[in-house]
Amino acid sequence: METIIRLTSSLGIFFIMIGWEYFSPRRVQAISRKQRWPVNLGLAVFNILVMRLTVGSIAYLSAVAAADNNWGILHWLAAPEWLSIIITLLFLDFAVYGQHVVSHKWSPLWRLHQVHHTDLEFDATTALRFHPLEIMISMIYKVLCIYLIGANPWAVILFEIILNGAATFNHSNINIPLGIDSKLRWLIVTPDMHRIHHSTLPIEIDSNYGFSLSCWDKLCKTYVAKPKQPQTTMAIGLDALREQRELGLMALLLLPFKKRRR
Repeated sequence: METIIRLTSSLGIFFIMIGWEYFSPRRVQAISRKQRWPVNLGLAVFNILVMRLTVGSIAYLSAVAAADNNWGILHWLAAPEWLSIIITLLFLDFAVYGQHVVSHKWSPLWRLHQVHHTDLEFDATTALRFHPLEIMISMIYKVLCIYLIGANPWAVILFEIILNGAATFNHSNINIPLGIDSKLRWLIVTPDMHRIHHSTLPIEIDSNYGFSLSCWDKLCKTYVAKPKQPQTTMAIGLDALREQRELGLMALLLLPFKKRRR
């Protein structure tokens, strides 16, 4: 049931975003969907299969195990359920922010994470462009965080839905009026905010790490409000990887094991 809930919500948000992109795009994309989408969607399908055959619903099951065995800070403090849900959501969101920062700073993780940044355009499918090893490492890290905090099981399901939905939203090529965007940024990460993180400029790549709540970047001084180049024309991706032959599905799966490129 947990898997069905997450999958249904993820697909629903994804189709809403790609429809919005089609009717009201923020940028005119120089590289066609026919070149990019098979790779991004191919990685998504491959990752789903890998996860289902390996760790599956381990995040939710870990939260249930923690509750059954009274493991984790929230259980030791006997926090009421409403408080444990709020703390779980905030703690896991900050944990993902922290992991994202480390994925840029530590070379072994960057080898995997660079796959996400090789997309030369930016739309809802970019949110699916991750190496399977990074997905698995992320899940192991998330499980450790769940055991540490004693995460509420229902909050874990809700967090997974929010994380997937937020990632799809803030990677989308959708046109949001600037006035509305500036107000949304007080709480959540918007596409214009996260697109800066996908710039080719190192100072912008190393900013705006949040996926859901925007407060972590502002509190940790990693927030950049505007890119040096206009949002509609700024270069996306990595300068070192711009040839299409380097960006196929198999090439991306092998990329982390090649000589490091930054």
